[in-house]
Amino acid sequence: MSCGDPHDTECGEVLDHLYEFLDNEMAEGDCDKLRVHFEECSPCLKQYGLEQAIKALIKRSCGCDDTPADLRGKVLARIDSIRAGQRTGEALVVSVETTIEVHAEAAAQPVTQPVADPDRAAQAAAGT
Repeated sequence: MSCGDPHDTECGEVLDHLYEFLDNEMAEGDCDKLRVHFEECSPCLKQYGLEQAIKALIKRSCGCDDTPADLRGKVLARIDSIRAGQRTGEALVVSVETTIEVHAEAAAQPVTQPVADPDRAAQAAAGT
């Protein structure tokens, strides 16, 4: 993605490191470069705001649940394989599946359903 305007830091580079920035996993000098870019580039600032809102929604909806050890292991293994693929120049293919739990007062057990549309999952989590 590029807004078409010249910047010291390209839009693509900023968006590639957006989650590192959101998670405070960048060196301060790199964070400063992204902050300057956000001040200059409204499309990237908009994307930053969207990703920040998504993180907040996920934290609010799932923040009290512990991550199962097997899921954590699978995610870390997938991250390692993606990084290895990027080093060798392989094409990156990512698949995302969202699962929500619906708790009914009359039900003894939560019902878990896969959801193909993340927007619908967010709406369901918010109770709308």
